[in-house]
Amino acid sequence: MFSNLSTPTADPLLGMMQQFRDDPSADKVDLGIGIYKDGQGNAPVLATVKQAESFLVENQKSKAYVSSAGNEDYNRLTRELIFGANSGLLARSQAIQTPGGTGALRVAGDFAHSVKPGAKVFLPDPTWPNHPSLLAAAGLQVVRYPYYDVASGKLQFDRMIEALRAAGPGDLVLFHGCCHNPGGADPSLAQWAEIAELLASTGATPLIDLAYLGFGDGLAEDAAGVRLLAERLPEMLIASSYSKNFALYRERVGALTLVAKDEATASRAHGHLLPVVRTNYSMPPDHGASVVAHILGNVALRTTWEGEVAEMRGRINGMREKLVAALAGRTTRDFGFLGVQRGMFAMLGITPADAERMKVEHHVHITSSGRVNVAGLNDSNVGHVANAIVAVCG
Repeated sequence: MFSNLSTPTADPLLGMMQQFRDDPSADKVDLGIGIYKDGQGNAPVLATVKQAESFLVENQKSKAYVSSAGNEDYNRLTRELIFGANSGLLARSQAIQTPGGTGALRVAGDFAHSVKPGAKVFLPDPTWPNHPSLLAAAGLQVVRYPYYDVASGKLQFDRMIEALRAAGPGDLVLFHGCCHNPGGADPSLAQWAEIAELLASTGATPLIDLAYLGFGDGLAEDAAGVRLLAERLPEMLIASSYSKNFALYRERVGALTLVAKDEATASRAHGHLLPVVRTNYSMPPDHGASVVAHILGNVALRTTWEGEVAEMRGRINGMREKLVAALAGRTTRDFGFLGVQRGMFAMLGITPADAERMKVEHHVHITSSGRVNVAGLNDSNVGHVANAIVAVCG
């Protein structure tokens, strides 16, 4: 079975991690791997997570299986975090716990394929590199639509709207709910309203990738576009993740939330999600979800966690401003767009050759696409990174 296998293509993420580890320079900076880092360059465990884990160690009474839907409290609290106190949306929605946001996306793809074999999924260009292969593996036909212009650093809204007129009933249209990865540019609330109007006319279903809730302008602010779509459309799917805003990367804590036209339809659709899970991973891991549920369900811990998210958000946005200031007037390009964008990621608009120069000549490690993880910047390295950008951009 294995003897004639060809040499596989190396995973680019693992390759980047290894290259950074092998770089002997004391000035090396990792802006490639997508994790939050604090001002000292560490990927911290949140204090609220530590408290919740201590509580679970002392009070958890069983390690028995959970159901295919996962932790019930976690699912309810996830819906409440996304939709707030909107009783109508809460009644029309159901959620299942998944192994990370990636697991939620795959379950959504498998579910859509089972409902309508041959369905299309429209993906923004650019998007998270795993989206095309992940959803194609679920049997969906991948179509790309224009979203972000790297050269100008702007959202291509009119071109996006025109391209999405081709999506029809049974098709999915994927949007980043906030903090677009890799572009950092999101629709305004008025533009989300136009998107809702378009989808209502075509019958296509939005699939929201909500991986960075709270990292843009605030928890409620970042959910505003998603809530608007849910209020104005009969159906939608939301793949959410707690990897970033709880810093629970390795625990793989995600959820798939569906919204239907009414409570009864949502309940039936939820029932059809469970066989998709049962024939895949059977049921999700519990630890991370129990941590999140304990924090969101405890008033004091929830308040503290919201403060932790605000601190992370403020640091990211502050580093955006400092990078813009450090680049001002030093290149032929105006990098001011970085300061108004949101989230962990931004596109520098440089070539793969320039990205390689940044790594080899300046020890600043970024992806070949020119995407940088803004959360990897701090007061000690932002000047060095700015100098590297100036050196390759001119």
